[in-house]
Amino acid sequence: MERYSIFTDNFVKQMAKALLMLLAVIMVGIFGFEMLEEEYTFIDSFYMTIITISTVGFQEIHPLSDAGKLFTSALIISSFGIFAYSVTTITSYIMSGDYRKRFIEDKMLKEISKLKGHVIVCGYGRVGQQTVKDLLAHNEKVLVMENDAKMIEQLVNDKNLYYLVGDATDEINLEKASVKNAKALITTLPSDSNNMFVVLTAREMCDRTLIISRASNPRNAKKIKIAGAANVIMPDTVGGAHMASLVVTPDVIEFLDHISIQGAADVNLEEVSFVNMPNELKNLSIRELDARNKLGVNIIGFKTSKGDYIINPDSETRLEPDSKLFVLGTQRQINLLNKFFKIRTSQEKRI
Repeated sequence: MERYSIFTDNFVKQMAKALLMLLAVIMVGIFGFEMLEEEYTFIDSFYMTIITISTVGFQEIHPLSDAGKLFTSALIISSFGIFAYSVTTITSYIMSGDYRKRFIEDKMLKEISKLKGHVIVCGYGRVGQQTVKDLLAHNEKVLVMENDAKMIEQLVNDKNLYYLVGDATDEINLEKASVKNAKALITTLPSDSNNMFVVLTAREMCDRTLIISRASNPRNAKKIKIAGAANVIMPDTVGGAHMASLVVTPDVIEFLDHISIQGAADVNLEEVSFVNMPNELKNLSIRELDARNKLGVNIIGFKTSKGDYIINPDSETRLEPDSKLFVLGTQRQINLLNKFFKIRTSQEKRI
């Protein structure tokens, strides 16, 4: 990862310029005093140069000749502007708040470099903000990457979020975001072409990360999926279908809206993977698990090892490697489920 510094390139250039000019004046002063004043040693010349350019007002070590006085006067005039420029450069950088801002960004980058299992959200517009809100409700570690620094300012004081100012289409920024260690990447940029480029770049950098992309044009959805996105979501289409469903089957949709996935809602939907189950519970049938009587939850779905989904599975359906259960229950029941199956929650994983 590219090393980031709190010192910007512009600041470094200004400081280098000021320091070089200051060094040049000191060298000229030392050389001048040694040449014009016979009694002055190198140390005397250096001391005279320093007290002269700093204008502290100390008395000279030895009386100066007329040539020495003229040289000292010229040194004071020439060095005063350079000394003031150096002090002003440092002071303006600190007083402007840039130092604190850069220090916070540098600290954030160090924390990001250690991230694992996080979710990267590219773009913090309307869709991105809602995505981040829902992810945080599920206790996920979220990193927001946004090109507009003003939009990022509102995230600075949010301790639950990681953020990075930069263009998501730039491979360097994706590398800074630790995309190779990310659990998932969601790109919500307004431009389909930019989303496709993010998907292509991220997929080239890591083949295991789940990539989800936004699309505005239905014709581009297939192309983005070919580029490497596991899922492509069109917010306008989803929103339109949701509103139409509220007219056709309003009670069903409102009921579904009350169901959250591992969130803080009254009703939650949880998935239980075969690999996360204790050994004594593996290879049992749904009837033998007896989750309804023991925990109060309902098993409403089953995913086979071949990837097929079974809605409302039969009680004799048997658990098998690479299979999953989809369980519906209240938050309290889901918590009991997690304890029963010894599953760590997202919050526990985060800690």
